[in-house]
Amino acid sequence: MDIAQDPEFCSMIDRLRDEIQNGSEADRKPFEELLATEGREAFARVLTAPGQPLWAREIAAFRLGLAGDPRAFEALVLLLNHRDPERCVSAAYALARLDDPRTARAAAALATNELRVGYALLPVRLLTDLRAPESVPALITVLERRLAADDPHWRVGLACVEGLGALGDPRARPTLEAALPHPRLGEAAGQALARIKVRGGDTL
Repeated sequence: MDIAQDPEFCSMIDRLRDEIQNGSEADRKPFEELLATEGREAFARVLTAPGQPLWAREIAAFRLGLAGDPRAFEALVLLLNHRDPERCVSAAYALARLDDPRTARAAAALATNELRVGYALLPVRLLTDLRAPESVPALITVLERRLAADDPHWRVGLACVEGLGALGDPRARPTLEAALPHPRLGEAAGQALARIKVRGGDTL
């Protein structure tokens, strides 16, 4: 797909253009120049040069990620754990397409870091998309911590339930069964268990 037709790229650029229009006028020309850039080496230089604005690093990492260039990995992982959820969405999209063997380990580490659980939603969803050996154990770990009825991060738990259902691994059954009484997770847990049963409990 032409990068200009990629819906996530277009969404990211629209978001960044709005940020820049509301920010420094000095950023506007460099922003348009970077959008016109095509070479991987130019994007790699943006990631290594000092003093680059966040928007420039995000564009460069995204473009390199979609190109399968491993030089994007570290920047994309940092963006995956950003406080701005829209940046996390773009980073997760690019990481899923980077096809780097380090991605699943990094996503699992971010998802299971209880100190950053408020930012775990996109790493959890990325683990589901990756279908990696690290995915099911990490999602089970995170879900087990979200089973208290008053847990404020129930949306992260819901993403784990949905991910485990999509992955269909029977190792998730005990934790999904424990989620059945949960007022916010129970219905989705039942659906996930049904999906595992239909699949016959095949492992990844």
